[in-house]
Amino acid sequence: MLFMEYPRCSTSNKAKKWLNDYKVKYQARHMVENNPTYDELKKWYKKSGLPLKSFFNTSGILYRELQLKEKLPTMSEDEQLKLLSTNGMLVKRPIVVGDDFVLVGFKEKLWQEVLLGK
Repeated sequence: MLFMEYPRCSTSNKAKKWLNDYKVKYQARHMVENNPTYDELKKWYKKSGLPLKSFFNTSGILYRELQLKEKLPTMSEDEQLKLLSTNGMLVKRPIVVGDDFVLVGFKEKLWQEVLLGK
């Protein structure tokens, strides 16, 4: 299982602690130093079943600086994926990628259902 994190993000750290507390095995990847590629994002987006907007870090400074709230609705899916792949700071975190699921953001109840079967 892949755990995409940004170590300076409190939500990523909370999620990582949760994974460790429940002894969930994962491979960590720093999403800013090694940001997701276009192909990865496209695959994860399709697998997640989530709207593409949920992959954007809407509370991030870069999101606001680029005025993406106004621009995203007029951008194609392909343009949005390409933009996301240019900078890990644009991507919502953390992301957990398993064989048959993708979790975006840390929602403890959902993580318990998907990762622990509870």
